[in-house]
Amino acid sequence: MFEMAAILLAAGLSRRMGPTNKLLLEISGKPMVRHVAETYLSAIDGPLTVVTGFEADRVGAALWGLDLHLVHNDVFIRGQPSSVSAGLVAAPEAELLLIGLADQPLLTASNLRSLMACHKNADPRRITIPMRGDRRGNPIVIPRLLRDRLTENPERPGCMRFTRDFPEHVQRAPMEADGFYHDIDTLDDSRALPASDAEVVT
Repeated sequence: MFEMAAILLAAGLSRRMGPTNKLLLEISGKPMVRHVAETYLSAIDGPLTVVTGFEADRVGAALWGLDLHLVHNDVFIRGQPSSVSAGLVAAPEAELLLIGLADQPLLTASNLRSLMACHKNADPRRITIPMRGDRRGNPIVIPRLLRDRLTENPERPGCMRFTRDFPEHVQRAPMEADGFYHDIDTLDDSRALPASDAEVVT
């Protein structure tokens, strides 16, 4: 069994980007979804499962050649919880599972390793959520014994519901790095990134 696997959510509609798919914005010379996937692959020892939905063919093409598993969420229009559920069904068993967002290009492999170390040094039986003050970040760390709990209610699957309904299973990880709290929702968000031209990859 792997120690650490990950699910990367890349199915969203990019509604606030207008006609632009934010996951295809160029970050550090490559599509953002690829940049983020490579960050995760360099930090974990197990498989990476990427959940696609909106413009799945284009997102998949941007990830071509990487050692990961693509899973399409047929009901991505229902929102992020449905993508979490699709990822949990497809991801292999691992002692720990990172669930993250594909629009967080400021995250580094070092950030992810620090989060994992914080989890292991606290209570590894709980879900670990990065926090800065009262602000909640991503990704979160799911221990194997709680993984099935995230989908036990098919009407309300996902991380947010479970962590709010069962706070006794959650612990905070004080993480200061901006990457945990900065996601890209608008073109203005992307233009604010350091040294980013935020061009659309075709």
